[in-house]
Parts: sequence; C-alpha cells; structure tokens
Amino acid sequence: MSDRDQSPGAGGNPDDQPKSEHLNIKVTDNNNEVFFKIKRTTALSKLMNAFCERQGKAPSSVRFLFDGARVNPSDSPESLEMADGDTLEVHQEQIGGA
Repeated sequence: MSDRDQSPGAGGNPDDQPKSEHLNIKVTDNNNEVFFKIKRTTALSKLMNAFCERQGKAPSSVRFLFDGARVNPSDSPESLEMADGDTLEVHQEQIGGA
C-alpha cells in the first residue's frame, strides 16, 4: 500500500471521512417537502428564496425555523450547526393581533 492509501478519508468507512462540504437539507411547510443540497457556508437566503419561488410564495409571507428558532437569511448551515438531513420548517408569517 502507498502512503496515499493510508490518508484519512480515502475510501473505507464514511464515518472516517471529515465533514462533507455539502449538506442535504429538507424544507417542509407541512404540505410540501423539498430537499436542497447546499454548502455548509452558503447563506440560507439562497435556499429560502428557492423554496419560495418553487412554492409560489413571497419570501416576506413566510418564516423559516430550525429547532424552533427563527432562521435569518444571513445564517448558514455552519453558523446554525446543522447536520446532514436536518429540517427547516416553513410557517405562514402572522402579523400582530388586536
């Protein structure tokens, strides 16, 4: 075997590899589920806008939540410590009451 074959992450068990640069993120509004593959460092605004465009919703009419906390467009999967397969929830934005 050469030294190259001994390097970390070279084939073998996926658990031995360093964190993947990309994540698969599920976005759901309880009616639709859309899966996105994005880089860990990509601003979530790209994902949010793409979801809204596909669903025909105005970005200002919905809010995105991760683990119950509101997601800002400037957030990234890295800043939110998201893992592969995590889910963003989409809810209709509600404007204050009486």
